[in-house]
Amino acid sequence: MSRIGNSPIAIPDGVTIDVQDNVVTVKGKLGELTQEFSGVELKEEDGQLTLSRISESKEHKAKHGLYRALINNMVEGVSKGYTKELELVGVGYRASNQGQKLDIALGFSHNIVLEVAPEVKVETVSEKGKNPIIKLTSHDKQLVGQVAAKIRGFRKPEPYKGKGVKFVGEQIRRKAGKSA
Repeated sequence: MSRIGNSPIAIPDGVTIDVQDNVVTVKGKLGELTQEFSGVELKEEDGQLTLSRISESKEHKAKHGLYRALINNMVEGVSKGYTKELELVGVGYRASNQGQKLDIALGFSHNIVLEVAPEVKVETVSEKGKNPIIKLTSHDKQLVGQVAAKIRGFRKPEPYKGKGVKFVGEQIRRKAGKSA
Protein backbone atom coordinates (compact mmCIF):
# COMPACT_ATOMS: atom_id res chain seq x y z
CA MET A 1 0.00 0.00 0.00
CA SER A 2 1.37 3.39 -1.01
CA ARG A 3 0.77 5.99 1.69
CA ILE A 4 1.97 8.83 -0.52
CA GLY A 5 0.04 7.63 -3.58
CA ASN A 6 -3.26 7.37 -1.70
CA SER A 7 -3.27 10.93 -0.35
CA PRO A 8 -5.18 13.36 -2.59
CA ILE A 9 -3.62 16.43 -4.21
CA ALA A 10 -5.36 19.70 -3.32
CA ILE A 11 -5.77 21.92 -6.39
CA PRO A 12 -5.47 25.63 -5.47
CA ASP A 13 -7.42 28.40 -7.21
CA GLY A 14 -5.99 29.44 -10.58
CA VAL A 15 -4.51 25.98 -11.34
CA THR A 16 -6.02 23.83 -14.09
CA ILE A 17 -5.18 20.19 -14.72
CA ASP A 18 -5.74 18.61 -18.13
CA VAL A 19 -5.32 14.84 -18.71
CA GLN A 20 -5.09 13.48 -22.25
CA ASP A 21 -3.60 10.20 -23.52
CA ASN A 22 -1.29 9.47 -20.54
CA VAL A 23 -0.03 13.07 -20.43
CA VAL A 24 -1.01 15.41 -17.61
CA THR A 25 -0.69 19.19 -18.14
CA VAL A 26 -0.75 21.57 -15.17
CA LYS A 27 -1.25 25.30 -15.85
CA GLY A 28 -0.99 28.08 -13.30
CA LYS A 29 -0.04 31.72 -12.86
CA LEU A 30 3.72 30.93 -12.96
CA GLY A 31 3.75 28.65 -16.01
CA GLU A 32 2.82 25.32 -17.51
CA LEU A 33 4.28 21.85 -16.91
CA THR A 34 3.61 18.48 -18.59
CA GLN A 35 4.37 14.94 -17.43
CA GLU A 36 3.80 11.55 -19.05
CA PHE A 37 2.45 8.80 -16.81
CA SER A 38 1.55 5.12 -16.99
CA GLY A 39 0.12 2.54 -14.63
CA VAL A 40 -2.17 4.96 -12.78
CA GLU A 41 -5.55 6.59 -13.31
CA LEU A 42 -6.27 10.22 -12.43
CA LYS A 43 -9.64 11.49 -11.17
CA GLU A 44 -10.42 15.14 -10.49
CA GLU A 45 -13.38 15.89 -8.22
CA ASP A 46 -14.33 18.92 -6.06
CA GLY A 47 -10.92 20.59 -6.01
CA GLN A 48 -8.87 17.44 -5.42
CA LEU A 49 -6.97 15.09 -7.68
CA THR A 50 -6.71 11.42 -6.69
CA LEU A 51 -4.51 8.74 -8.22
CA SER A 52 -5.37 5.06 -8.29
CA ARG A 53 -3.26 2.27 -9.72
CA ILE A 54 -4.45 -0.09 -12.46
CA SER A 55 -3.29 -3.32 -10.81
CA GLU A 56 -1.50 -4.50 -7.67
CA SER A 57 1.73 -5.40 -9.50
CA LYS A 58 5.03 -4.24 -8.00
CA GLU A 59 5.69 -1.87 -10.92
CA HIS A 60 2.30 -0.16 -10.61
CA LYS A 61 2.68 0.16 -6.83
CA ALA A 62 6.02 1.93 -7.33
CA LYS A 63 4.63 4.27 -9.99
CA HIS A 64 1.60 5.13 -7.85
CA GLY A 65 3.62 7.10 -5.29
CA LEU A 66 6.06 8.43 -7.89
CA TYR A 67 3.48 10.05 -10.15
CA ARG A 68 1.52 11.43 -7.20
CA ALA A 69 4.68 13.15 -5.92
CA LEU A 70 5.61 14.45 -9.40
CA ILE A 71 2.13 15.87 -10.06
CA ASN A 72 2.00 17.42 -6.57
CA ASN A 73 5.37 19.11 -7.26
CA MET A 74 3.97 20.41 -10.56
CA VAL A 75 0.85 21.83 -8.88
CA GLU A 76 2.92 23.48 -6.14
CA GLY A 77 5.40 24.81 -8.71
CA VAL A 78 2.89 26.56 -10.98
CA SER A 79 1.08 28.08 -7.98
CA LYS A 80 3.95 29.06 -5.60
CA GLY A 81 7.23 28.29 -7.36
CA TYR A 82 10.51 26.93 -6.01
CA THR A 83 13.62 28.75 -4.81
CA LYS A 84 17.10 27.38 -4.09
CA GLU A 85 19.81 29.53 -2.55
CA LEU A 86 23.51 28.72 -2.86
CA GLU A 87 26.20 30.33 -0.71
CA LEU A 88 29.81 30.77 -1.87
CA VAL A 89 32.11 30.26 1.15
CA GLY A 90 35.75 31.13 0.57
CA VAL A 91 38.16 34.03 0.13
CA GLY A 92 37.83 35.61 -3.31
CA TYR A 93 34.73 33.60 -4.29
CA ARG A 94 32.40 35.89 -6.26
CA ALA A 95 29.24 35.59 -8.34
CA SER A 96 27.57 37.97 -10.79
CA ASN A 97 24.98 37.64 -13.51
CA GLN A 98 24.00 39.43 -16.69
CA GLY A 99 20.55 38.12 -17.56
CA GLN A 100 20.81 34.32 -17.78
CA LYS A 101 24.64 34.24 -17.81
CA LEU A 102 26.08 33.41 -14.42
CA ASP A 103 29.74 34.34 -13.87
CA ILE A 104 31.34 32.59 -10.87
CA ALA A 105 34.88 32.99 -9.51
CA LEU A 106 35.74 29.93 -7.39
CA GLY A 107 39.51 30.11 -7.09
CA PHE A 108 40.31 28.48 -10.43
CA SER A 109 42.55 30.17 -13.02
CA HIS A 110 39.47 31.26 -15.03
CA ASN A 111 35.96 32.29 -14.06
CA ILE A 112 33.17 29.81 -14.75
CA VAL A 113 30.49 31.21 -17.07
CA LEU A 114 27.25 29.20 -16.97
CA GLU A 115 24.32 29.76 -19.33
CA VAL A 116 21.25 29.00 -17.19
CA ALA A 117 18.02 27.67 -18.74
CA PRO A 118 15.48 30.43 -19.54
CA GLU A 119 12.86 28.88 -17.21
CA VAL A 120 15.13 29.52 -14.19
CA LYS A 121 15.43 33.09 -12.90
CA VAL A 122 18.95 33.84 -11.61
CA GLU A 123 19.77 36.49 -9.03
CA THR A 124 23.05 37.18 -7.23
CA VAL A 125 23.39 39.00 -3.90
CA SER A 126 26.77 40.35 -2.81
CA GLU A 127 26.93 42.27 0.46
CA LYS A 128 30.15 43.53 2.01
CA GLY A 129 31.33 41.26 4.83
CA LYS A 130 28.98 38.42 3.85
CA ASN A 131 29.30 35.46 1.51
CA PRO A 132 27.87 35.89 -2.01
CA ILE A 133 24.50 34.18 -2.54
CA ILE A 134 23.02 32.83 -5.79
CA LYS A 135 19.20 32.62 -5.86
CA LEU A 136 17.56 30.30 -8.39
CA THR A 137 13.78 30.58 -8.87
CA SER A 138 11.48 28.61 -11.18
CA HIS A 139 8.18 26.74 -11.38
CA ASP A 140 9.96 23.47 -12.28
CA LYS A 141 11.35 21.75 -9.16
CA GLN A 142 13.49 19.27 -11.11
CA LEU A 143 15.12 21.99 -13.20
CA VAL A 144 15.93 24.22 -10.20
CA GLY A 145 17.48 21.27 -8.37
CA GLN A 146 19.48 20.22 -11.41
CA VAL A 147 20.91 23.72 -12.00
CA ALA A 148 21.70 24.10 -8.27
CA ALA A 149 23.46 20.72 -8.21
CA LYS A 150 25.50 21.66 -11.29
CA ILE A 151 26.65 24.94 -9.68
CA ARG A 152 27.43 23.14 -6.40
CA GLY A 153 29.40 20.50 -8.34
CA PHE A 154 31.94 23.08 -9.53
CA ARG A 155 33.41 23.30 -6.00
CA LYS A 156 31.74 21.13 -3.37
CA PRO A 157 32.24 22.16 0.27
CA GLU A 158 35.29 20.50 1.78
CA PRO A 159 35.31 19.18 5.36
CA TYR A 160 38.47 20.89 6.70
CA LYS A 161 37.81 24.59 6.18
CA GLY A 162 34.23 24.43 4.88
CA LYS A 163 35.14 26.27 1.66
CA GLY A 164 33.06 25.74 -1.47
CA VAL A 165 29.53 26.16 -2.81
CA LYS A 166 26.86 25.06 -0.35
CA PHE A 167 23.11 25.42 0.02
CA VAL A 168 21.96 28.10 2.46
CA GLY A 169 21.26 26.37 5.76
CA GLU A 170 23.26 23.24 4.86
CA GLN A 171 25.40 21.83 7.67
CA ILE A 172 28.83 20.64 6.58
CA ARG A 173 30.47 17.84 8.57
CA ARG A 174 33.83 19.18 9.67
CA LYS A 175 36.99 17.18 10.29
CA ALA A 176 39.69 18.00 12.84
CA GLY A 177 42.66 17.92 10.49
CA LYS A 178 46.25 17.12 11.50
CA SER A 179 47.19 17.17 15.15
CA ALA A 180 50.83 18.26 15.54
